[in-house]
Amino acid sequence: MDKFNNILKQEIDDFRNLGHRFLKKEISVGDFKGKSGGMGVYAQRGGEKFMIRLRTNSGILPLEHLKLITTFLDRYNIPRLHLTTRQAIQLHDLGIDDVCDIMSESIDHNLYTRGGGGNFPRNVSLSVMSGVEKGEYFDVTPFAHEVSKYLMGQITTYKLPRKLKIAFSSSDRDDSNATLNDLGFMATVKDGQPFFRLFIAGGLGGNPAPSLHYDKLVEPKDILYHVEAMTQLFMAEGDYQNKAKARTRYIPRRMGIEAFFECYEKHLAEVKTKLNLDVNIPVELSTTLEKYNHTLKEDSCIIPQRQDNLYSMVLHPLNGQLLSTTFKTLVEFLDRNPNCEARLSMNENIYVRNLTEEQIKELLELTKNVRMSNKVQQSVSCIGVPTCQMGIEQSQKLLSNILSYLKESNIPEEYIPSIHISGCQNSCARHQVNEIGFAGGKRKVGDALEDVFDLYVGGIFSREKTMLGEKIGTIIDRDIPKFIGDLGIKLAEEKISFRSFLERKEEFLEIVKPYLI
Repeated sequence: MDKFNNILKQEIDDFRNLGHRFLKKEISVGDFKGKSGGMGVYAQRGGEKFMIRLRTNSGILPLEHLKLITTFLDRYNIPRLHLTTRQAIQLHDLGIDDVCDIMSESIDHNLYTRGGGGNFPRNVSLSVMSGVEKGEYFDVTPFAHEVSKYLMGQITTYKLPRKLKIAFSSSDRDDSNATLNDLGFMATVKDGQPFFRLFIAGGLGGNPAPSLHYDKLVEPKDILYHVEAMTQLFMAEGDYQNKAKARTRYIPRRMGIEAFFECYEKHLAEVKTKLNLDVNIPVELSTTLEKYNHTLKEDSCIIPQRQDNLYSMVLHPLNGQLLSTTFKTLVEFLDRNPNCEARLSMNENIYVRNLTEEQIKELLELTKNVRMSNKVQQSVSCIGVPTCQMGIEQSQKLLSNILSYLKESNIPEEYIPSIHISGCQNSCARHQVNEIGFAGGKRKVGDALEDVFDLYVGGIFSREKTMLGEKIGTIIDRDIPKFIGDLGIKLAEEKISFRSFLERKEEFLEIVKPYLI
């Protein structure tokens, strides 16, 4: 590990020099991004400040890493941190020397940024409740860890066409979106033995597609063979010339699905012949009790665990922006309560797990002023304009405007689902697979160029059914809060969930049509 860390540190000096050249405008935005993404760093809009993405493995937050991050918040006067939709933490508005120093010090604690962006394997996503979820098959956490370790061990050697995303889900709920990744492992049990269902070549963004189901169950010991086979296939068949078509989902479209699986099988056989990648991780099947003694009811912030008398608390800050003061309060709580642990979800939440009833009541009180308390308040927004260079619209501002309108208009919120808002078509907020999603853009309306968002509805993911949302049309930014308000009133009047209401599509269209342009 020391040798690997030294290699990463040697890269930082060159990157620091590159960053200063970028600030002097000696190199272009594109050339800088081509290098910085692989370092887990991006220049923010305007090219003067920078963001760094801390690659918290599968969203798991050891106390050592939490304490380290608090030192960064203090040292660089960082007012808030952004929780991402791939279980990482982003720090914004930093100087180039700041990000390089953070990168270097993090390496000393085995917290990495390398491969956090660019054409590299990204953070391995993981069901945030894995190990404590009622109804799960088994805890897939150690397998996600093993893949992360394998990828990071050779992160500097990858020459991929574009990014590669891998996911592990512990139940059929598919909390990690295994059915929407380049490679997704979903736990299952057959004849009392643990296996993984495998899903391949899916993804969101331009021309999205659910993953293809590989029809053979995978033994837990064989997961790294499949990781390496998919990597080799991607490098052999991926499009290095056209970035827009360089994701794995384009390969079966070009080859045909049957030929694609034949190609996959070929690479898998070659890997198994050449490499010894057996994983030796014992598996204990999870048990869900028939009767529990939980006294606290489940809601958007409280989840009873499969372990009796223990709970998880969901801390979702507005727009995924967690105040540094709240983060420090959380770290202090975890330091006082070593039986608890923190994990990041894929919806800009922190889950605090293994809480007793007394502990969860204390933590609910500590976070009451910043914790979003229902589904629509727990909506997801990418960072967007004015921070992101790729962003077109102010996704965070739109979410804030929606919530303000609902509150000021006294509109019932309990039936409105979580809304996912991306500032462009890149689906960083996963708008394409949510019940309600928006993607930002510009549109000429009459003589004016308007800020607009495309509306998607009906997205869903699970083992049984993963389906992309349907694009309904486009709405001007300023009209969206009232549209959501009208929808909330209708849902509350009928006491019906949005997904159930969507089955009466004509009635839904009657509400939305006046707002479409």
